[in-house]
Amino acid sequence: MTEVILKKQRPKHLALNEIRLPLPGKVSILHRVSGAGLFLMLPVLLALFGNSVGSPESFAVFKGVIDNIFVKLILMGLVWAYLHHFCAGIRFLLLDVHVGVDKQSAVGSARLVLIVSLVLTALLVAKLW
Repeated sequence: MTEVILKKQRPKHLALNEIRLPLPGKVSILHRVSGAGLFLMLPVLLALFGNSVGSPESFAVFKGVIDNIFVKLILMGLVWAYLHHFCAGIRFLLLDVHVGVDKQSAVGSARLVLIVSLVLTALLVAKLW
């Protein structure tokens, strides 16, 4: 008697829109994305900082750049990225010392990270604008 071994049909492409990640997985991905965004925008932020403290003329240039709505939206995104990265980093440090590793606590802490980072972003953006 010969046995027929059936091979599992594997997808030929990865459909990212069909993957259903739990909330902690989404927070983890957003942590990585926010860190990469902050790193890539560091030269821009340093240039803005340099213009803001260099001289009165460079501060006038800084004010002109900051008054642009597009720049304000980018800075708002960077504020969110910093706050999310900070809050999620604290969450991951707690997970590293085995605090909140069960499923219910992990989902709760992920939800808390999203809420706190969005609320702090709204408060800072309201204060800055």
